[in-house]
Amino acid sequence: MVIAITGASGFIGNKLSWHFISAGYQVRSLPRINEGTPSAVLAEYLTGVNVVINLAGAPIVGRWTSKYKKMIFDSRIITTRKIVEAINLLELKPALFISASAIGIYSQEEEQTEYNFEMAKDYLSEICRYWEEEAKNVVPSVRLAIVRLGIVLGKNGGALQRMLPLFRLGVGGKIASGHQGFSWIHITDLVSAIQFIIENPKVSGDFNFTAPEVVTNKEFTKVLASVLRRPAIVAVPAFALKLIFGEGAIAVTGGQFAPPKRLLAEGFQFSFPELRGALTDIVR
Repeated sequence: MVIAITGASGFIGNKLSWHFISAGYQVRSLPRINEGTPSAVLAEYLTGVNVVINLAGAPIVGRWTSKYKKMIFDSRIITTRKIVEAINLLELKPALFISASAIGIYSQEEEQTEYNFEMAKDYLSEICRYWEEEAKNVVPSVRLAIVRLGIVLGKNGGALQRMLPLFRLGVGGKIASGHQGFSWIHITDLVSAIQFIIENPKVSGDFNFTAPEVVTNKEFTKVLASVLRRPAIVAVPAFALKLIFGEGAIAVTGGQFAPPKRLLAEGFQFSFPELRGALTDIVR
């Protein structure tokens, strides 16, 4: 099997690449895609590919200047558009297209599932909606799975890498009120869930890539501090983050309650369904 990955050098893409290479698959890392990338040239890269996994996207956390917003938009929407155009050009098309999105598409209020949800009315949600709409332009003969990523936890990368130094020093703490949702997933389960989708040809549609135990930011902080045996009393006020990031502060201060109903309904079994076990595996 041949698998092509955009964003293969990132935290998630790197883990997926090594997993598939270890499993005996051939992995192709697609080049950086921009508005000037000819779809016909990209189609050549995809010739003979069985599965395309689209993970490209500039970091959300940052100060959202007009230039940075364009980078966020282009790296997701333009990249996905070009991939879809390339797939649609191929005579022999991949069997499966897996395209990333994020649970930031959802409202921050109440539980949001793939079956029953409310879209947020902010920039992050808008980006996710455009992102998913572009993926859905792939021809119907190609199986499509859209994975709405929660906060990915793992060693040597992702959100936890930025948090751990402060928490190890005992100066970590909740963000803003701490009541916002914190929907997370262990990187091992993320990789396994991608494998699960590949191996089950009847599985398609939208998936929350999160763990069954959804917590608040305050609860996450408490568990991480406990696992590290450190205090966590230095809260980060929302106004300070707004001073630093402006409008982009919502990427840090916001959060969703988004359990993985579809994955569970399809029979996927999590190795790390609970936060304490996941953090213990990662930090010790």
